[in-house]
Amino acid sequence: MKNGSEHTFHIPVMGLGYTIDTPLKVARFGISSVVSIIQDILIEQMREFYCKQSGEEYIHIPEGDIDHRAKRITSYLNLLQRMVDKQVEKIKKEPFREGNDIVKYFRLLPNDSPVKLLYKKMTETSDSDKESLQNELRNKIAAGTIDVNIMTKCDNPNYSINNELLPVEYSDAMAALRGFANSTLASSIVLSAGLNPRLFTYIESFQDFFPDVNGFIKKKIILKVSDYRSAIVQGKFFAKKGLWVSEFRIESGLNCGGHAFPTEGYLLGPILEEFKNKKQELIAELLTMCNKALNEKKYTPLPNTTDIRITVQGGIGTTKEDVFLREYYKLNGTGWGSPFLLVPEVTNVDEQTLHQLVNAKKEDYFLSHASPLGIPFNNFKKSSGEEQRVKRVEKMRPGSPCYKKYLSFNTEFTSKPICTSSREYQNHKLADLVNLHLTKEEFAKRFEEITQKDCLCEGLSSSVLLKNHIPVPHHLEAVTICPGPNLAYFSKIFSLEEMVDHIYGRFNALNALNRSHMFVNELQMYIDYLKEEVKKNINSLTEKQVNYFSSFKSNLLQGIEYYKQLVPKMANETEEFKNKMKEEFELLKNVLVDLCFSKEIKTV
Repeated sequence: MKNGSEHTFHIPVMGLGYTIDTPLKVARFGISSVVSIIQDILIEQMREFYCKQSGEEYIHIPEGDIDHRAKRITSYLNLLQRMVDKQVEKIKKEPFREGNDIVKYFRLLPNDSPVKLLYKKMTETSDSDKESLQNELRNKIAAGTIDVNIMTKCDNPNYSINNELLPVEYSDAMAALRGFANSTLASSIVLSAGLNPRLFTYIESFQDFFPDVNGFIKKKIILKVSDYRSAIVQGKFFAKKGLWVSEFRIESGLNCGGHAFPTEGYLLGPILEEFKNKKQELIAELLTMCNKALNEKKYTPLPNTTDIRITVQGGIGTTKEDVFLREYYKLNGTGWGSPFLLVPEVTNVDEQTLHQLVNAKKEDYFLSHASPLGIPFNNFKKSSGEEQRVKRVEKMRPGSPCYKKYLSFNTEFTSKPICTSSREYQNHKLADLVNLHLTKEEFAKRFEEITQKDCLCEGLSSSVLLKNHIPVPHHLEAVTICPGPNLAYFSKIFSLEEMVDHIYGRFNALNALNRSHMFVNELQMYIDYLKEEVKKNINSLTEKQVNYFSSFKSNLLQGIEYYKQLVPKMANETEEFKNKMKEEFELLKNVLVDLCFSKEIKTV
């Protein structure tokens, strides 16, 4: 089942600014994408920019307005909707002539799409029948959805201009949700990073999230999850309130861009298998709960035929992988993110960073601890943001000035939360470190742990400003970019058509690097992650940690056995490639078996 168009993939959210206007680039071609709505300062800058582009009057929404955050988001999303609507209306009126967007719309569709087949029939038919087929095709043009993302952990309290703490509904995530809820969009909100009870409960306040008398839900809920347990727990939380989760978006715990949420060694294949086997059970349980709550609230219950979309993203690199995932696991679609960073038509990567990505080596992509959230963060070594962080440390001025404060959670040294990447926090922390009289080695380790935190509020939003020649506040122009490690296998600048053709098997965008199957790549990442975690704790292992590592290792070994049974079922891969996969799984199994963490254990 496709969502809004014939395309089988979507473009996930990337950073704060990389996909902030992507709907304006792809929605008219039927491709859905996701906009981050956390950074309202950036959103206001982009609204001003696009008002000028579209000829609309721009009326600034000042920070002095108590609800400025939600109002800015609503106004920007409404602007995107109006602009996309105009684009689609323009396409529908265009003649079917080479170079026009209407031709591009149909050419981008997957080859087996009924609408693509109708288009092919139109191009091959006689002039007498062409016009009626063209009119039929115009009526089938459907825009991709303008979906939005809220990272649920980004829910700081906010203060008035008089420095008074505001009520909870003005917190970052709550205000962002209200901004989306009050918009004209008929689309989805993607909630990532886990359960936020306060935020999830707040969704009940907005009627658009409930079905109307015809069963239509104007604003849908998508949950980004890393495993089945997370899906059922969060799905039930919503269902008990009469809120339906329309899609579970499964993302690889490590083989992804941005923040990474490693599982306890549970690999993507076995996770997808569980969703495949339990999908109907999941739907039945959630639908019963949801309809019970809807009846109690006097809403129209959902029909028994109501479905849940299951999609997957993270590390997909070939059309064979994409097709296998959708067909074998009966998925409704896939997400392709990082490769689109090399498509200037689609995402906002400034010229310098784009050149760096094109010329990057595999080792330039790494899992860091740069995020102030304390969550592993996929990073890029060559970025100007990482270069700036290192130079600041070398000059003994670590940390960043903190103007936007979206990730200010720490109250270790202050009554008002501050960010662990801020200069204020790192100065406090390093002063404490000096007084601990640590060994040289331990001091260096702790110093690195403190100073590796980087400012994501500025770094993840500066690129879109640089690309569009919009003034960057406070001249903080260093760029942080967070591609998934899968981008190492793409090394050119591509057009939208080339990347979509790669997804659908009509073009090869991969470079000459030897690329293993995405399942092998993810397993390697998990083994590297486990090794690093063991190494980090080897001199102070507790019984609890040993049990955790043992369980992690056991889950990986079970995953390998699952893949060994799965490989023969990959009918679209060559025998040579399948044999290579088997060998790789066997080699990685041996690495795991040899991995030991039996140092002296300290009891908790």
